[in-house]
Amino acid sequence: VAGAVGEVGLSTPAEGVARIALSGEWLLEGEHPSAEEVFGRLERMPQLRRVSYETGDLGRWDTGLVNFLIKLERAAAAGGLEIEKGGLPEGTRRLLELAVAVEEPEGARRADRRKGALERLGIAATGLADELVSGTRFLGSLTLAYGRFLTGRANYQRQDLVVSIQEAGAEALGIVSLVSFLVGVILGFIGSVQFAQFGAGIYTANLVALAMIRVLGPIMTAVVLAGRTGAAYAAQLGSMKVSEEIDALRTIGLDPMDFLVLPRAVALVLMTPLLTLYANILGIFGGMLVSVATLPTVTPLQYFLQTKSALGFSDLFAGLFMAAVFGLLVAQAGCQRGMESGKSAQAVGRAATSAVVTAIVMIVAACALLTFVFTELGI
Repeated sequence: VAGAVGEVGLSTPAEGVARIALSGEWLLEGEHPSAEEVFGRLERMPQLRRVSYETGDLGRWDTGLVNFLIKLERAAAAGGLEIEKGGLPEGTRRLLELAVAVEEPEGARRADRRKGALERLGIAATGLADELVSGTRFLGSLTLAYGRFLTGRANYQRQDLVVSIQEAGAEALGIVSLVSFLVGVILGFIGSVQFAQFGAGIYTANLVALAMIRVLGPIMTAVVLAGRTGAAYAAQLGSMKVSEEIDALRTIGLDPMDFLVLPRAVALVLMTPLLTLYANILGIFGGMLVSVATLPTVTPLQYFLQTKSALGFSDLFAGLFMAAVFGLLVAQAGCQRGMESGKSAQAVGRAATSAVVTAIVMIVAACALLTFVFTELGI
């Protein structure tokens, strides 16, 4: 049996003993003969009881040779065949002894068993239940932290709150401006094309204003913050967990919920409604530009007056209340994923990704629930 790097030669058994001649270079990155193929040839030899090694022509070797020998010896042991290690180099023999010194723990090897549909459904349901429990527990801790903040008993750095407000607010104006303006332009195009068929192009102002104020303004702002700020929170807190800074805070008697999570959560709850209000104005402005440009009978003044007549205080309240709730959800998702992150670079990346996905799902679910509640209350 020959490979591109290492070679194996088999001699015909004499007195029930066959000799395996190892030659060439056996390096991990090279190509070698298969242990299963070699053992298959040994099994076909008549009256074979024992196998020995011959390594006079063996060149350079590393764990590639050790892996081959381990697999061959396991196959031989299962087939009741004895293998003598006397002909191997001393370093190889010692590595083999270390490899088999400790038995493999039960369950350490991943099973290749394919799970059934019912089992996968049960695992998913259990995971969802665990997520709900951990999310509720974290929300309760965050609520208590808010209570300490409002009563002046929270232990946090005021400067951290200022920095978090700047990061979640002023530094997000650019992307929020672009997204909200383009959403308003899209709504303006849709409304002007459809309403113009009935000679009611001016009602595009109603469509853009109500859609932006009540739903799209808060949702788009929250989604942008989830991808921008929520993921950043998860990465920051996850990195602090990797470097054991969170454990150090607990050691010196500081509550990470107050010191790390609270400033970020307060900043998002404060800034999301303000950014939403700004996004609403830009979205309405984008819709006005499209309507004035595509509808010859609509002027900027008419559009403004129609928008004013279409909106009420309840619409503004519903949108800003939604925005505050979305800000809380984004903060919870980002901070929770960061605090629960594993202590590796890969785990931090997964935490950031999970924070964005969790926040968006929670935003959409909360929007549906709040819309239903507002409809039932007549808001």
